[in-house]
Amino acid sequence: MKYLVMAIAVIHGGCALAAMEWNVMVNPAQELRPIKLMNAVNNGPTKARTDQTRSNFDEYKALKIPYARIHDANHCSAYGGPHIVDISAVFPDWDADETKEESYDFTLTDEYLENIRKAGTEPYYRLGQSIEHWIKKYGVNPPKDYGKWARICEHVVRHYNEGWAKGFKWNLRYWEIWNEPDGNQVTADGRPGPTWTGTEEQFLELYKVTSLHLRKCFGDTIKIGGPSFCWWGAWKEKFVPFCAKERLPLDFYSWHNYFREPYEVGENCFRARKLLDDNGFTRTESHLNEWNYVKDWSDGWIYTLECDSGRLQQKGAAAIAAVMCVCQNSPLDVLMYYDVRVISNMNALFDTRTLLPQKGYYPYVAWSRLRRLGVQVQVVLKTPEAKGRQLYAVAAKSKSGDIGLLLARFSDDANIVETRRVRVATPNGIRADGVRCHVTDSARIYSETPVFDNGDGTVTVKLQPLSYAFLEF
Repeated sequence: MKYLVMAIAVIHGGCALAAMEWNVMVNPAQELRPIKLMNAVNNGPTKARTDQTRSNFDEYKALKIPYARIHDANHCSAYGGPHIVDISAVFPDWDADETKEESYDFTLTDEYLENIRKAGTEPYYRLGQSIEHWIKKYGVNPPKDYGKWARICEHVVRHYNEGWAKGFKWNLRYWEIWNEPDGNQVTADGRPGPTWTGTEEQFLELYKVTSLHLRKCFGDTIKIGGPSFCWWGAWKEKFVPFCAKERLPLDFYSWHNYFREPYEVGENCFRARKLLDDNGFTRTESHLNEWNYVKDWSDGWIYTLECDSGRLQQKGAAAIAAVMCVCQNSPLDVLMYYDVRVISNMNALFDTRTLLPQKGYYPYVAWSRLRRLGVQVQVVLKTPEAKGRQLYAVAAKSKSGDIGLLLARFSDDANIVETRRVRVATPNGIRADGVRCHVTDSARIYSETPVFDNGDGTVTVKLQPLSYAFLEF
């Protein structure tokens, strides 16, 4: 399949800023592909308990989130804390018999996953362990017996898909083997890697044993994949060829991307697709299942957190909208934001104290409407500006001809301060009185805002730096 790459023209600094105008042409006759699952997340809603009235269940459900990856749920007390999801939690005694029901503790994980499903979202099960930042590692060490570990994973699948051990028949599709095995580097203060303490060869063997065992047990009734790589390094270059050489199951390939500019994410989407295709995995899905804006992981970390839930949350929200657009226009199959846990410092969707929606919630509102419209249509951007890529867009139409257009403006350059006029056109013309526009910027949170009729069949919307708008017409 060929993917439209939106060309963004750049001119050099001699042009007066006041004369610049961005132009967006929406062509409903040029259908591209379905609106994809760019609105999945990590982790589920919080439901009020009898002794706690905080809940974001209704707001979460309203977004129609397709998948919730359940990595790091183990760190959240509202879900069940250290007693859920991880292999060490559901199978707490390594020396127990993995074939017997009494060796497993599914109680709190059952409750958590059922809560996700009640919100209309399918759990995406990460088989493995949550990240461990502390000096002593408990669960992220290589298992003592890879075969036994694989059989434990088998029984977790049987519990949720076949009703084993008083379980369920939920037909959960995605089963991911481990998380960030390339995060095994010893830190500057001498701590072992937070996600895997073994070698590359040990992980490759674990993936081989587990993937083959699960395929033998369940055939094609489940999708097997992983391993959620965190870096574009040598591990990525070796894992996929290893799977090809050993003929291992790889129904989906998962990877992570924390970024400063959204277009970087798009470049990596094409890079991941090429890696798979070059190794014969042309039908393997590409999943970016952890992503967020990160200024850096050291001196800029506080700034980063403020972009999710602090005074700079407008920036985090605009980044979400921009990355959704970038990935829709790439060969990515599924996009999963990290993270909506109620204790997560990287949760831009919900205030972690009140659980009320924040600015980052509303790109998901817009995307659910694009998904409802159904079919992506062509958008051509003309942005003669000197600062590089800033404007991102996706449009969709329904069978009845309704149009939705998401515009996102983002740049990590803090020196960009001017508001930009964006002229929107279609081949058949558009009138301001036929447009509903919701804008999120420094002053507004998904506020309905008038657009300006240019009198020539086009309309104009004004976008501040770090903002987004959703137009329906």
